Amino acid sequence: MAKVCQITGKKTQVGNNVSHANNKTKRKFFPNLHTKKFFLESEGVWVSMKVSAKAIRTINKKGFEATLVAAARKGTLSL
Repeated sequence: MAKVCQITGKKTQVGNNVSHANNKTKRKFFPNLHTKKFFLESEGVWVSMKVSAKAIRTINKKGFEATLVAAARKGTLSL
């Protein structure tokens, strides 16, 4: 499975390691992803999602269903 947050759409970014001598080598910056289960009250089921730490904070603040609706409207929701 890809290293992409299912709520925010955060994904791996590419950059450089830069040494003291200013040598550059490619590297990857991975998002802080966690596999977490959330309870969807309207359906009465548990949903397992791969989400970033920022998405978990957003879900704690706004609620799971409101966050899903916002992500679907924004176009970043992937199931």
